[in-house]
Parts: sequence; structure tokens; C-alpha cells
Amino acid sequence: MEAQELREAFVNFFKSKDHAQIGSASLIPENDPTVLFTTAGMHPLVPYLLGEKHPMGKRLCDFQKCIRTGDIEEVGDNSHLTFFEMLGNWSLGDYFKKESIGWSFEFLTEHLGFTIDQLAVTAFEGEGDIPRDDETAEIWKSHGFKDEQIFFYGRKDNWWGPAGVTGPCGPDTEIFFDNGQPKCSDECGPSCHCGKYTEIWNNVFMQYFKDENGKFKPLEQKNVDTGMGLERACCITEKKSSVYDTSLFAGIIAKLEEISGKKYEGENIRSFRIVADHLRAATFILGDGVVPSKVGQGYILRRLIRRASRYMSDLGYDGIFMEQICNVIIEQYGSSYPELIREKETICKNITSEEEKFHKTLTKGLRRFNEMLKENGDSKVLDGEMVFRLYDTFGFPVELTSELAQEHGLTVDMEDFQNRFRQHQDKSRAGAEQTFKGGLADNSEETTKLHTATHLLNAALREIVDPNIRQKGSNITADRLRFDFNFDRKLTPEELAAIEKFVNDAIEAKIPVVCTEMPVDEAKASGAIGVFDNKYGAIVKVYEIGNVSRELCGGPHVENTGDIQGFKIKKEESSAAGVRRIKAVVGKF
Repeated sequence: MEAQELREAFVNFFKSKDHAQIGSASLIPENDPTVLFTTAGMHPLVPYLLGEKHPMGKRLCDFQKCIRTGDIEEVGDNSHLTFFEMLGNWSLGDYFKKESIGWSFEFLTEHLGFTIDQLAVTAFEGEGDIPRDDETAEIWKSHGFKDEQIFFYGRKDNWWGPAGVTGPCGPDTEIFFDNGQPKCSDECGPSCHCGKYTEIWNNVFMQYFKDENGKFKPLEQKNVDTGMGLERACCITEKKSSVYDTSLFAGIIAKLEEISGKKYEGENIRSFRIVADHLRAATFILGDGVVPSKVGQGYILRRLIRRASRYMSDLGYDGIFMEQICNVIIEQYGSSYPELIREKETICKNITSEEEKFHKTLTKGLRRFNEMLKENGDSKVLDGEMVFRLYDTFGFPVELTSELAQEHGLTVDMEDFQNRFRQHQDKSRAGAEQTFKGGLADNSEETTKLHTATHLLNAALREIVDPNIRQKGSNITADRLRFDFNFDRKLTPEELAAIEKFVNDAIEAKIPVVCTEMPVDEAKASGAIGVFDNKYGAIVKVYEIGNVSRELCGGPHVENTGDIQGFKIKKEESSAAGVRRIKAVVGKF
């Protein structure tokens, strides 16, 4: 079953079970400092898993675009990807284990054609005060599973959450495809990596709340969160040995073969896969408004583009090519993700600009690296000074230098490199490596104030600076808000003072914050603005703050602007080309 057919089959099946389809959220998490990108289908739904009412009801389903960056260096094998899609269905305080397991089994067997003998499942074995999940095992047995098809594992394998320090969490049951090969040992099971078992689906049962003391209490609202990886499901249903050999990559790889003049075979396979994966991810990230930069999401985007350029050069191609691949990706995915079509011109412009910048230095940088190898003599370590010079002069990411060194049996003295350029390197990698407490599960009083203040700041910028300003990104911690917006110059001190006054006047006016649910078309017609329109369903929440602000939003808000107390801008700076950033705090001053 090919990708689009699988997406439609999944969504239509759950619609038949009274689920409402919701749109994919942006890859850029809204007001979540714990991660750079949306990493799972549940990511945008955490406020509703915490108990907030979803305008589309208690039963939801979707296909969600995701990015995970922890395994970039592993891309090129049979399964690792940077960008992937998750098919998911949710129960927000409605059905629970029996229905969730039953429907998963029904879809896999009656719609995807699996037999029960091709499946194996896992359940939580219990730990501390939390008992073994025998209920899940018994439900699987009621569908005909034998004891030898049911495996119990601990927290590492069969537990989810919470998203932050505290929050909802619970056991899960994972469903695996058994390809029929013999077990590698008596202990062989789904947690084994011998290749016999491939995970298809994960059903999470959120039935506990972890408090500040690490205690687990039963949740009043029990939820179900499931996820099926589209690429992995396609790999199995299309009977391929690699996700890169499925219909999802066929068009991209065919175009790469045409451009490079090389075949997707033998020693070329890894380079083809890396270029295909990275440009698919880059296209989607660009489509959600990110531009290449030195920090955060922009740094990851830049790294993906530069790695793709480097591995295309390994295929012997020395020209500018990425826009051609973007066009293939946009054509393939545009019907499912219309933002790609809408942002096509911007995507192609930005990826070509970044490609051209790096292309000019790639050849010189590779030449300099080869000179470094000779200068390094018999040493197996490249010293930090040499690596820093390559970075500083040629714009070579240290990760790329490290990869090149590894291919020659060398290592990089990273401590030395970081000592020489610690401040910049810390800044570049902070977004990728640093996490904050709370995050998605942190609907605290302070973050709620900051969230509403963001709406007022957005309104102030449009009123005082330019009515065409649009939010390009937002990040909220318990201490401050960060707001990115499209604008091509530094704001003047007078403008910043006027913005601050506008927001504080709205706070002093003690305006009620009113939430209304309405059809999305009616919301837009009323003048409400939305940051990421494609993530909203047919019914949306509109937060109205008098005649000051009217926005589509799903986040937490104060009941009255007076609750914010005060607003102060701490910094205004450039975030990327054509994008400015404001950092601000709230409270009494």
C-alpha cells in the first residue's frame, strides 16, 4: 500500500469510528522550549491531554509531520530518517484500552492485510507502585494472541511520559511485525535488534499523573495517544527492505539519479539516501517559515542543506541542484501538506541561496581538509586549532569536519575546538542540546500570562510598526517570552517604547479575555489571525481581547489582561534574514 493510500485508509477508518480529522501542526512547536521541532503526533495535543477541551471533540485522528535530529549521523541506513510522518488517533477522556487495541487490530488485519501470526505485541511489566499491565495482555488474548506473542518490558520500552517534569503519563502497548525469520536466541523478542521484529504502532494509555514529588496518581481524564510511522508502515506493506526503497522516495531518488548521472546502487546508496532525506526535511522546515541561520531550528536547517551538498559532491556532482529536488517533493506532498505549495517560491529561493553560499566554499574547504590531513602527520587526532580555522575560514560545520575525519580513521579534539570558540559553539548548539523543565506540560500561572502577552505584543507590532507583520515563531519559558516576526530592519527606541506602552495600556485596561468556538472560515472572516492555519480543524478556538487582539489559538490564557500585571521588552535583535526577535518579561516592575 503506497503512502497516500495508507494515509487515506487510516484517516477514513478512524472517521468511521467517530473520530474527527485534524490538520497537521507546524514542525515548529508553538510555545514549547523543550524541543526544536515537533517530534511526535502527540506533541501539539498536550494541552488537550492535560484536560483542555478540544474544539473538534474527544476523538481525533490525523497524519502529522515530524522532525527528529538526534540520529542525523545514522541517516543512510535502512531505517533512520530526519523527517517522518506519524499517523495517530486519540481519545481525550473517552474510550480506553479495549477500544484502542481492538481498533488497531481491526485496521491492521482487515485493512492492511496482516495475519495474526505476523504480529507480536508488548506490555508494561510493572515497576514500583505501578502494577503489571495484565489488562492489556488479556485484551490481546481476547483477539487470539498467544502467550508467546505477548512480551512484557519495563519503563524503557513500554512507558511514555511525562512530557516535562510533571504531567500525564502511562504504560503503552507496542505492535510489531514479525517477518518470520528464526529467533536469534531464546531471549529474542521485540526489544531485540536482530531484525526479526519491526515496530508498527504504539498505543499509549495515559492513566497516571506524575507530581512534583515523583509520585504517580491516577488521572481523572484517561487518554489514549497512538502513533504509526508512515514510512515504516509503507516499508512493510510494500514489502521493501528499506524505507528509502518505498514509494515515498522513488521520485526523489529518480531525480537524483538524473541530475548526478549515477545509479542508486552499491557504494552510492548511502549518499543518495542522505541527500534525499536531508532535502525532504529541509523542504518541510523551510515550508514552515524557518530560514538557515546560526542558531536553533535555522542551524539544523543549515546543517541539513550543507550535508546534502557535501554528499552530492561525493556522487561527483558539482552544480546547483536542490531546487529541482524541492520541486519533486512539493509536487509529491503538496496535496497532503498544502503549505508546501503556498510557500513554494520562498522554499526554492531560500534553499538555493543557502546552497550557493556553501557551494562556493565546499570545494575549497575539502581541499583545505586534505591539506590538514597531510599536516597532521601520523597523529590520529585533529587538533582544535586546525578544525577552528576550517570552520572560521570556510564556514565548515564542525560536525562535517568530524565526519570527514572519522572516514579517515581520525578523531577531532572537540574540547580544544570548543575552548577556542566556546561562546559561538555554545550558542549554535544550545537549541539542539539544551532542554528546559516544564515545557509542554507547564501551563503554569507565569507561562499563561506570557502566552496572553504574546497576543498583545503581536497586536502592538501590527498597529505601531507594520500591519503586514506576521508571527514567525514563538517560544515561552516560565521566565520570558520570545517572539519572532517578519521585518527587515531594527526597531527604533521610539517604536519599542510605543510597543511597550501599547501592551501595558491593554494590561491596565483590565480587558476580559474571551474564548469562542466557531468554524474556521467564520473565524478568518471575522478578522481573526492564525499563526499556522493548516493545523486548525473545522472548529477552532478564537481568543478575543476587546478590540485589541483576535487570534486563533489553542494555548492557555489569563481571564483578564490585568492578571499580566506589566510588560517589559528586554531585547530586540535579528533572528534571521528578514526576521526580527523580541524577548520580553511580565509581572510587576
